[in-house]
Amino acid sequence: MAIRSAALLVATICAALTLPLIRAQQAYDKRQQERVQQMARDLADALRKHYYDPTYHGLDMDARFRAADEQIQKGVNLGQGYGAIAEALDALNDSHTFFLPPSRPVRLESGFILQMVGELCFITAVRPGADAQEKLAPGDQVISWQGFAPKRATLWKIDYATNRLASATVQQFAIRRPDGSERYVEVKLKVKQLKRVLDLTSDADYYQMIRDEENSERLNRHEFREMADGPMIWKMPEFDLNEDGVERLIKQARRHPALVVDLRGNPGGLVRTLQDLVGSVMDHDVTIATRKGRKPDLKPMVAKTRHSAAFAGKLIVLVDSRSASAAELFARVVQLEHRGTVLGDHSSGSVMESRHYPFSQGTDTKFFYGASITEADLIMGDGMSLEHNGVVPDEVILPTPADLAAGRDPVLARAVQLAGGKMNAVQAGRLFPVEWQPE
Repeated sequence: MAIRSAALLVATICAALTLPLIRAQQAYDKRQQERVQQMARDLADALRKHYYDPTYHGLDMDARFRAADEQIQKGVNLGQGYGAIAEALDALNDSHTFFLPPSRPVRLESGFILQMVGELCFITAVRPGADAQEKLAPGDQVISWQGFAPKRATLWKIDYATNRLASATVQQFAIRRPDGSERYVEVKLKVKQLKRVLDLTSDADYYQMIRDEENSERLNRHEFREMADGPMIWKMPEFDLNEDGVERLIKQARRHPALVVDLRGNPGGLVRTLQDLVGSVMDHDVTIATRKGRKPDLKPMVAKTRHSAAFAGKLIVLVDSRSASAAELFARVVQLEHRGTVLGDHSSGSVMESRHYPFSQGTDTKFFYGASITEADLIMGDGMSLEHNGVVPDEVILPTPADLAAGRDPVLARAVQLAGGKMNAVQAGRLFPVEWQPE
């Protein structure tokens, strides 16, 4: 399995490199090669010190990094150099252990969103005015992307290789329309050139950085809708709230007989937020998971109940194929504790506990890169790990291609109905419209 997935990652990078790339990808001299070699050494050293399994699941990681060094020397551009490092780590088949290459001085706007729905991949949203609007539409099934058939186990690899390692500005699709017709399209991504070096003593650079941060916060804000005599719906984009933030939203939820926590598309986040949220919906302390790692005395992940301040009403949790990590842990705890109902699609199965390790090179001018490294596997109360397994909803509800094309949301509609409210799929689809990065 690991060999096949590694081969897919490298093949995807090679496929991406046959298409136009951002300008920064073109130059690859001896100095850049040496920098990439140092990145590989930094990541290999961090892996040896911190990876939760010192046996690396029986893999010879030293040999894999030696092979990566040879590939870096043979590479012709940065994408291939970065791909060699990514390939070495990919052999671990670990969702939370991966290379974070230096950011490039551009922002690519794809103009489309795609995801797995059941076992098939679909376009779920397209940005108005983007090149993608002329060629793709919500409800289109993606038969191939960059020459590879997207599957649950491989979609993230295609995305990572195409958009993070290679940064292809033109992307290839074979799609099947809801009417059954098939076509091949090439989509041009919008490229916004950014400054290679930010001078924070400059007002222009400083305030641009502030604007970028504000835009990111707006796009990732927590939203809620309150229904009279019905549930409160909490659209939770990630687990990033502090204790006060969780307490504030739970206090609002307590005015309602039911709470719908929408974790679709939620990639996870802070353990502290997860513990606060679990403790805010349970009437007793809960061991979320035990940690399995290098150290035999790792403490279990425990959530303390908020007692009378906890939400005691009906609880419904929504997940999909992009729900990962803390989102999956929360949904599974709700199931194991018989606290509520989980609806939607099978979650991603990306559940490990990791830490980000930052690195940099340079003196006066620095560039930054890093790695996410798993430090513990998480074992649930049923003795199982969610890694590669995910959460199976109590009620599997998948939008059809026609639902996606029409903007209907049958999952949220069903949740509201179970919570005692009235809402159809059309109304549900209008509650949280897709927002895009400002031009």
